[in-house]
Amino acid sequence: MRAERIIRIFAGTVILISLLLGVEQSPLFMSSYILWVTVFVGVNLFQSGFTQFCPLEMILKKTGICKD
Repeated sequence: MRAERIIRIFAGTVILISLLLGVEQSPLFMSSYILWVTVFVGVNLFQSGFTQFCPLEMILKKTGICKD
């Protein structure tokens, strides 16, 4: 699987989990501070679109999961 696809799946999963844990109407609510995880992922995706720098991509390549 290509790194870009893994990054999109990972980011989407992290966003959905942080919303489940951070929104007060959710049955799994823990704290609204968890929504900062959503902000971090969103900002990282935004900046990587411009700079082509993505820490997760570097980790995937160093671990050998992706060789793109």
